Amino acid sequence: MTDCKALPEIIRSVAALRSRVRDWRAAGKMVGVVPTMGALHDGHLSLTRTAKLDCERVIVTIFVNPRQFTNPEDLAKYPRHEAADVALLSGAGVDVVFVPPVEEVYPPGCSTSVVVASLSEPLEGVMRPGHFEGVATVVTKLFGMTMADRAYFGRKDWQQLQVVRKLARDLDLPVHVVGCETIREADGLAMSSRNARLNPEERALAPMLHEAMRAAVSALHRGAPAEETLAICKVRLEAAGFTQIDYIALRDAETLAEGTDPTRPRRLLAAAWLGGVRLIDNLPA
Repeated sequence: MTDCKALPEIIRSVAALRSRVRDWRAAGKMVGVVPTMGALHDGHLSLTRTAKLDCERVIVTIFVNPRQFTNPEDLAKYPRHEAADVALLSGAGVDVVFVPPVEEVYPPGCSTSVVVASLSEPLEGVMRPGHFEGVATVVTKLFGMTMADRAYFGRKDWQQLQVVRKLARDLDLPVHVVGCETIREADGLAMSSRNARLNPEERALAPMLHEAMRAAVSALHRGAPAEETLAICKVRLEAAGFTQIDYIALRDAETLAEGTDPTRPRRLLAAAWLGGVRLIDNLPA
């Protein structure tokens, strides 16, 4: 096993990464990958810890994927702190940090996209057209580049997790997609790189998203009508100071269909804005 205090190796080319992974495979090592866009926090570290428990070699990818941004300003503003990210990973037992430039991931002439129909269309698909096409494309490429046995994603991005699981199944990719628990701040706010953009007043209000959703789930479990419960949740968020509610939805946990059959696993999903920061969260319902 790798010394957990060792600095991870930084690799920037697909050829060098595959060479390293082939060596690991020749030695019979299981390989895990944690795909990220950088700006790492404890939520990402929890994924690496889980990966390290399962796998003998762990790769963390850091790539701000331009294809999944529907707003060029969001792409420009996305935090990029490679040195700090690598320093954070140095104590996490990560073997390789793969930091490819854009032209390595999307070389000139790259025109292929991956579209996961149905799952990509509701919720985030409505609010951010094309987002999941970008996610599905880059994740498929990263799976091919890393040749990993297992890939680790947080459940905070629930719809993304379902999209990734579906593409791996549909394309017969030899990777097992692992969904890991959402890591939260002490006040319940789901950890996210975007949280750093909240001003102090907004940060104080942000935990209300999780609080209102928990109240809604409790009401649903008591048998309250779904439509009424979701309406109350929205009113609570607006009263708390959220400036825009993109959606609060009760969906089938796997298919994201609108059916509210309580005999199937369900998920309550929400996206809401505080000023210029968009927060998302979800809970089993």
